[in-house]
Amino acid sequence: MIGVGVEQRVSLITLGVADVERARAFYEALGWRCANDSKAQGVAFFQAGCMVVALWGREELARDCGLEPTPPGGFGGFALAYNVRSPAEVDEVLAHAEEAGATIMRPGAETFWGGYSGLFLDPDGHPWEVAHNPRWTVAEDGSVTI
Repeated sequence: MIGVGVEQRVSLITLGVADVERARAFYEALGWRCANDSKAQGVAFFQAGCMVVALWGREELARDCGLEPTPPGGFGGFALAYNVRSPAEVDEVLAHAEEAGATIMRPGAETFWGGYSGLFLDPDGHPWEVAHNPRWTVAEDGSVTI
């Protein structure tokens, strides 16, 4: 609502990638479905629950943000997360991601905060934590409640 601040939500996350079609193929190998013709539009959109994940050329994204692109492979200052319902599901998702072409950076293990998590990098180096937090609820539709 205007005048009382910004609603506490995220609508879209855009990942800068070296090759949109290669990145699209990776996310489709994870089981995601692209919602548009990325070859014609130069960007791939994936409906991700109540938000959208977009894949767009790294150079174009940097230019659109008014920034200089940084070399790929360095830490971008953020990590994405995929929360699951059990520690076993963490291991299953990591194995599936590796089969799809991800690099496993941290296999599933117990964490200092009492959960279980692991981490993979997509082909463009974006970090994805796969986590089970026993104090959070993952609903049937994938939404998370803290």
